[in-house]
Amino acid sequence: MATEVTVPVLGESITEATLGEWLKQPGDPVAVDEPIASLETDKVSVEVPSPVAGVMGQHAVAVGDTVQVGAMLATIDSGDGAAAAPAPAPTKAPEPAVTATPAAPAKDESGAGYGDQPGAGTSDSPAALSPSVRRAVLEHGVDPGTVKGTGRDGRITKEDVTAAASSKPAPAAAPAPAPAAAPAASGRGEERVRMTRLRQTIAKRLKEAQNTAAMLTTFNDVDMTAVIEARAKYKDLFEKKHGVRLGFMGFFVKAATMALRDIPSVNASIDGDDIVYHDYADISVAVSSPGGLVVPVIRDADQMSVATIEKTIGDFGKRAKDGALKMDEMKGGTFTISNGGVFGSLMSTPIINPPQSAVLGLHRIEERPVVVNGQIVIRPMMYLALSYDHRLIDGREAVTFLVALKNAIEDPTRILIDL
Repeated sequence: MATEVTVPVLGESITEATLGEWLKQPGDPVAVDEPIASLETDKVSVEVPSPVAGVMGQHAVAVGDTVQVGAMLATIDSGDGAAAAPAPAPTKAPEPAVTATPAAPAKDESGAGYGDQPGAGTSDSPAALSPSVRRAVLEHGVDPGTVKGTGRDGRITKEDVTAAASSKPAPAAAPAPAPAAAPAASGRGEERVRMTRLRQTIAKRLKEAQNTAAMLTTFNDVDMTAVIEARAKYKDLFEKKHGVRLGFMGFFVKAATMALRDIPSVNASIDGDDIVYHDYADISVAVSSPGGLVVPVIRDADQMSVATIEKTIGDFGKRAKDGALKMDEMKGGTFTISNGGVFGSLMSTPIINPPQSAVLGLHRIEERPVVVNGQIVIRPMMYLALSYDHRLIDGREAVTFLVALKNAIEDPTRILIDL
């Protein structure tokens, strides 16, 4: 008996998905809850588990097809794998013997088929031509049916054939054969791959943000010396106690929540003609995944410690690589932090994640000469970029936010004493 596997409920307002990959092929053994397929939605990839143990049956849809929630994807057959192996293709039945039809009589090669012309047997047929005239016809390639005879009883003479040949237009030169296409140069191959549903959604939302928001970016830089020293001093104890490495994102998320509290418009959003202010900070953290950029949300980050924030981010990163993020974890968010520095970015202008009104871009840390107390010194510096919707956030507020963030990072004690 076969059990149907259907598209599961994917989340609120999501009614369809794209089949991204089959993880099991017909005939493969399947355990209960073992993933058999991967679905791509607008926000994340979702694995479809098998409801029963058995053998993978036939696929009902192909990779790349769009499927609705509740539609059948495949069947799971009972057995241990041997019974569900695909049946061999039926042997093609031999075609019935065809009775040979008599071959048409071959034309006289010497006469080039003149006997098949209308009027064969008349005065211009090969039989009515004298040997000399026939030879002239063959030499000049003239159709005797087109030659007007001047001989007795209208017979064609050798002179008639010669005259017809001289008045015959010269045959058009045969077109030169097209040059063979040059073989493609090594390493210049092309591959056309359809965009995943996730990538299509990313493209659509980013373009929508550019078309809708009055987007502007302001910059500042931050001296990372204090944070680097604190991390170097406490990273071993931190990992031993909390079971997670101490990174820089924990400091930045915590510092951002403090700055958002002081500048609430950066944490707000526009809804029609209304401004929606939030008394909480749900921080969206841009995370790279095999399917593209995903943005899971740290709920109530303003209420978390640096350790809890680091644990949450580490869990998001791991599950994003495995394609195991849940739909609910991608919803909402009041402010986004994107760390392009892990890929070596020196400076960028990040794009707002609608309906949010601002996004913070972090970049790589590099040693640069700076002036401190009148002295030129080398310090580990990072550029910060805040892209914001100028319809809601004024330049003064954007700069004030970055300065507050800069002060907290350059003096981490402010984070501890909530200053």
